[in-house]
Amino acid sequence: MRLIVGLGNPGLEYNNTRHNVGFMSIDKIIESLNVKLDKNKFDGLYTTIELNNEKVMFLKPQKYMNLSGEVIRSFVDYFKINIDDVLIICDDLDLPLGKIKIKYKGSSGGHNGLKNIEQHLNTSEYKRIKIGISNDKLIDTKDYVLGHFSKEDLDILNQTIDKMPEIFKFYMNNSFDKLMSKYN
Repeated sequence: MRLIVGLGNPGLEYNNTRHNVGFMSIDKIIESLNVKLDKNKFDGLYTTIELNNEKVMFLKPQKYMNLSGEVIRSFVDYFKINIDDVLIICDDLDLPLGKIKIKYKGSSGGHNGLKNIEQHLNTSEYKRIKIGISNDKLIDTKDYVLGHFSKEDLDILNQTIDKMPEIFKFYMNNSFDKLMSKYN
């Protein structure tokens, strides 16, 4: 079983904030598959589908970003998911707005959600799709990532989010190395 996780913060006040691009990506992918996150377990909204004779679970942790690893660990343990089958979609301050970077492993880069995932999975070797949110160094980082996108920035970001169903389908049909080669 593959586990596709979009990181974000729960609650309407966090819609269209920079830290929620993972949630936005999951929403776009499941919309393209005509499914909904219709189950709730271990503080996570999720659904499971079968695709290419393989079970695929989509998850949006419902704890705050810096506690995402707790939720993911519960799902990995309960559903006996191999860490190599986990894909995290999240924001990245160090990338230009809308730029995608796909990695198999690496440091958290200061991202509190990724730090918590590494802590709870006991590894930094898990797949991730990072989506650039840019960085305004004149604004405190916490305020910046929890800030809402301007209409102009949201238009740019949505061009990337709109590609997520295509990227997901490519991921399901190819090796991760091919995914990195095609989209990095």
